[in-house]
Amino acid sequence: MSELLRPHGTLADGDDPVRLTPESAGWTYTGLRVLRLRPGTERVVRTGGYEAFVLPLSGGCTVSVDGERFVLRGRDSVFTAVTDFAYVPRDAEVRLQAPAEQSEPTEVALPMARCTRRLEPRYGPAEDVPVEVRGSGNATRQVTNFGVPGVWEHADKLNACELLTPDGNWSSYPPHKHDEATECEVINEEIYYFRIAGGDGLKPSREGFGMHRTYTSDGAIDATVTVRDGDVFLIPRGYHGPCIAAPGYTMYYLNVLAGPADERSMAFCDDPAHSWVRDSWADQKPDPRCPMTNAQGLVR
Repeated sequence: MSELLRPHGTLADGDDPVRLTPESAGWTYTGLRVLRLRPGTERVVRTGGYEAFVLPLSGGCTVSVDGERFVLRGRDSVFTAVTDFAYVPRDAEVRLQAPAEQSEPTEVALPMARCTRRLEPRYGPAEDVPVEVRGSGNATRQVTNFGVPGVWEHADKLNACELLTPDGNWSSYPPHKHDEATECEVINEEIYYFRIAGGDGLKPSREGFGMHRTYTSDGAIDATVTVRDGDVFLIPRGYHGPCIAAPGYTMYYLNVLAGPADERSMAFCDDPAHSWVRDSWADQKPDPRCPMTNAQGLVR
């Protein structure tokens, strides 16, 4: 098993599914927490030296920080809608509370980045989140650009987006990297947090699976792994992709990126051996299953 793959449960912190710090990842900037909020119960998170997004994965919550209060409507699951979210700054005490009337706990992701500047909290409405259809043919996927440069500028180091890959399709393809400061790329540490839908395509389930590959030109890293619901994969360097959704099982992943550059960027370079694939998309039709979701819910 690749040491870069952190299977479901291995990063759990009590009832919380994921607690990943830069120290436990073995790098400098990027972290992720996934919290489980019981209905009506308040949780306090102290951000310390990290800025973060509060991103509901299932259910909703209120976010109270620096005298501001944001109500996040959330969603039933990552496979059913685009969600609203909040940005919270470093050195903050953040209070999170799931609605008491909910029958199930809220799951909320906190993609995080070690940063320098302290910015004010801010609310991001789902209606303002761009949904992009990327690729074509069996490489068609949905990219939900909620926290990326050019869309969300209110962050110091943190970049984040969501991807939905229809069952049987490939995403994060052609393989690409961002581990050098060059004309075409910047240095970013990246986290992939996977959710896999069950046979209904709507609810996460451990029965489904997908595949992911990360490798370096020097052969020091060459990992092709099976990923299941709740797994985390760390990308310190090297080319990564594809992510492949097995037939019958829709794949979601949350990308979290941060690095040392003064300006936030997600610039990357393709593996030159496979960059020609992008040109082939001009002669293919996009998969009509994309886009799959928007702020109003499922797109059919």
